[in-house]
Amino acid sequence: MLDALANWYNNSLGQFLPKELFVFFVSMIPLVELRGGLVIAKILNIELLKANVICIIGNIIPIPFILLFIKQIFVFMKDHNILKGFVEWCERRAEKKSAGAEKGLFVFLLLFVGIPIPGTGAWMGSLIAALFDFDIKKASIAIFLGIILAAIIMSVFSYGLLELIF
Repeated sequence: MLDALANWYNNSLGQFLPKELFVFFVSMIPLVELRGGLVIAKILNIELLKANVICIIGNIIPIPFILLFIKQIFVFMKDHNILKGFVEWCERRAEKKSAGAEKGLFVFLLLFVGIPIPGTGAWMGSLIAALFDFDIKKASIAIFLGIILAAIIMSVFSYGLLELIF
């Protein structure tokens, strides 16, 4: 899927948008985030250090907005019946993913964001932190460290293992 996205970029936006900026925007997208950004950066032949800086910054940018405003946005959306089912799904998913996290929140968020498995990442970690009123400073640090952990893991995967394939 990510190679298809990289090919789409090369065949359409590649003439107008620098590949670094494309990877930056990809890193901001929920579910794709830094994890997908680094894979696409490798496919587009962006140097490892540059790719990490771009993807980390791209993944960090949405986080403060989620932590500060998502609860108010969700209330507004539910009150005005705007994607109400999606909002309720997000809330249920955050509640399910955060079960038992109250005691070790910092470590939970760090690992939840940092270990690249489906359904985890900075967006969902921020959503969990916001919906359950976790301390914003501690949550921000844990999420940032989780992003760094994810960058390390995905760099090894993308620039190490994929090197053997591509």
